[in-house]
Amino acid sequence: MCFNSILLHRLVINEFLYDLLSAFSMKILLTRSLHDFAVKELKKRYQVEIYTGKVPISKDLLISKIKDKDGLICYPYDKIDSDVINAGAKLKAISTFSVGYNHIDVNTALERGIIVSYTPEVLTRATADLAMTLMLSLFRRVSEGDALIRKKAWRTIFGPYEFLGTDLYGKTLGIFGMGRIGKAVAKRALGFEMKLLYHNRKRLSSQEEKSLNARYVSLDELFRRSDVISIHAPYTSQTHEIVNLKLLKSMKKASFLINTARGKIINEKDLVAALKKKIIAGAALDVFQNEPISASNPLIGLKNVLMTPHIGSATIETRKKMAEITVKNLVLSLARKKPIYQVKVESGHLDQF
Repeated sequence: MCFNSILLHRLVINEFLYDLLSAFSMKILLTRSLHDFAVKELKKRYQVEIYTGKVPISKDLLISKIKDKDGLICYPYDKIDSDVINAGAKLKAISTFSVGYNHIDVNTALERGIIVSYTPEVLTRATADLAMTLMLSLFRRVSEGDALIRKKAWRTIFGPYEFLGTDLYGKTLGIFGMGRIGKAVAKRALGFEMKLLYHNRKRLSSQEEKSLNARYVSLDELFRRSDVISIHAPYTSQTHEIVNLKLLKSMKKASFLINTARGKIINEKDLVAALKKKIIAGAALDVFQNEPISASNPLIGLKNVLMTPHIGSATIETRKKMAEITVKNLVLSLARKKPIYQVKVESGHLDQF
């Protein structure tokens, strides 16, 4: 081997060792533990601190812990605002275990040159499946039937006019927010030969509309004409409590509302009023304005609402894949490479609404 080749070989090895040592000297913080395989992968590369106290971590504690950290893995209930970000003097990357990133002050992060990454796409199928599950459960009164049996209140065989549900087949589905998840719900609804209406910030191409057999309408028309509304819009300043009493009053009395997106898109007090007064037939909610909801939340006492504890992405397969992507996003970002899913100001969730 010639001298130049040996020198080049040594330079490559030295650069590799330098990068390896530099990476291991990096410190990262997890605001909650991830899967064992994910934590193991992180500990191979970095000095890892995992917060194990009450969730979510308090702002003061987060600020104190972030000061010497190069990377942060957070969750959608963590508030990563400008105070937190600016406290991280060495912070280079934020990787969130979620499809949403409205809990992160992205502008402040990008101004600091901090890479922000997230986990879209992977939870699309699971969330769409849950939306359809809630829809079917509402229409066929599944949770009511289950409760009836558990209370030992089913004492007679039902006659032809008792405990009737409603066919989902052929009904009009209104999709509010035709992003990845909205489109996945639309595809599933085709199997029930439902009529599809949708409202989105940007209208789909004519080709996409044709493939989904979906028709674009205004938000008002969407709520007025649909038998069931499924919300898949992002939570932004424009969508904050956009579903209010005025919109709810425009719905058919026999219609239903499904929300697997974000709780603050709906004015919860208005929804409670609409359900109590039977302005709409019912609602199914996987998300709420404040989570977990308190025992005094009036929704709990209503029979015409079905609730699940924010489990849209909660399948074994989906959560494992989310953990893989969260770790890969962070590793790539700290290595000064582009992560799998990077948040950018010009893109982001608004493109899905």
